[in-house]
Amino acid sequence: MKMLPTASTLLMTAILAVSATPANAKDKFRVCADPINPPYSTKEQTGYENKIAALFAEQLGQDLEYTWLPERIGFIRNTLKAENDNGEGFKCDLVMGVPAGYDLTDTSKPYFHSTYVLLIAKGRGWDEITDSTQLANLPLDKQEKLKIAMFDRGPGTEWLQKNGLLEQGIPYQSMTGDSEHNIAMQIEKDLRSKTIDMVILWGPMAGYVQSQAPKGSYIAIPMKSEPGMKFDFSIAMGLRQGDNKRKQTINELIDKNLDKIQAIIASYGIPQLPIPAETGKKDDD
Repeated sequence: MKMLPTASTLLMTAILAVSATPANAKDKFRVCADPINPPYSTKEQTGYENKIAALFAEQLGQDLEYTWLPERIGFIRNTLKAENDNGEGFKCDLVMGVPAGYDLTDTSKPYFHSTYVLLIAKGRGWDEITDSTQLANLPLDKQEKLKIAMFDRGPGTEWLQKNGLLEQGIPYQSMTGDSEHNIAMQIEKDLRSKTIDMVILWGPMAGYVQSQAPKGSYIAIPMKSEPGMKFDFSIAMGLRQGDNKRKQTINELIDKNLDKIQAIIASYGIPQLPIPAETGKKDDD
């Protein structure tokens, strides 16, 4: 929830507005990203965020430059908000994907909207599941055979708890701390090895898991938001507070390229929903 402005926050906004470097054709297009985070970003620039960044840089006539850092706690502080060692400017200027209205950054207008997905490996006794509610209504002896991933936070775990399936959950950390695998890669590996049979996973990660197996290997059931439990979210781009000229440029690029952006995202098998008109709108916009 957005806090009301105070004298100190207004002063900080003014300072940031003065110190932020405006976007122009002479700048590099500098992106803060995780080097091992498919399907979002990779050091080989194969993620969909890499493709969108390349599209924007090309249209601005700028060289694309990355500051790489694992996306863990402190990522924004150590990339977007971190000054260069020589004290001249910041390490990078844009995070390609953050929740619309994200508290740690200013945000662009949203460029896609997705939902969590119940992903079930076929051929393991669950092929009759066509709706998530069926899991909650299974006979007790069948429920006890469930092997479903459960994260330390997120709506999937809330849903398991609400439906009395928490004891069937196999625990995972939302941030792996693994220098070679992100959570989507780990889930894909464990589904393949039958450590788990199913997972409620954020749309982009569900798309990645499906892309790593022959077509038709999984049942994919979009989760539907309900009162008190939200599964669908809009994604925007993150900028420093006060970097208003760059924000305007990014918003114009999103407007101009929205069809191309969403086509890139669709090519990764990521479910997309219409972007709600009010998503990400702030009180001072």
